[in-house]
Amino acid sequence: MVKFEEAMNRKLKGIFVCRICKSKMRAPSLKVSQGTISCRSCSSRKLRPKRRK
Repeated sequence: MVKFEEAMNRKLKGIFVCRICKSKMRAPSLKVSQGTISCRSCSSRKLRPKRRK
């Protein structure tokens, strides 16, 4: 899908999807793994990385 590293970082790096309401947000992966980041709309802490096609 992505041909060069800069585009891959821009499209996929640091983007997480809520498992409950499917909204996307950009956040540091360390904070997501610690559980300090929650979803803006439903306040869930269940986040997953955006799927790489």
